[in-house]
Amino acid sequence: MMYPYVTLNDDTEITHSEIRDGHVKVYIETPDLNDGFHNAICWLPEYKWECHGYTETEMAYFRQFIRENAHLILEYAKEGGILNASAV
Repeated sequence: MMYPYVTLNDDTEITHSEIRDGHVKVYIETPDLNDGFHNAICWLPEYKWECHGYTETEMAYFRQFIRENAHLILEYAKEGGILNASAV
């Protein structure tokens, strides 16, 4: 199952999986009028990347974004997503 994390101003969606075998899949997808979608996958905690369609500048942004948010994404992955983690 994939859980929503954030939607950026350009409609880029960032989602993440639950923790499986100590790993979390972070999926990034941006709509593109010419190509349909660009996407990237980051496997945490290793920061192993797969990229499809993004420029190196875009990937540099996503690498930094994920590094700055990995601690939250990993915590939410333990709790079943941000909505479950924030439930009171």
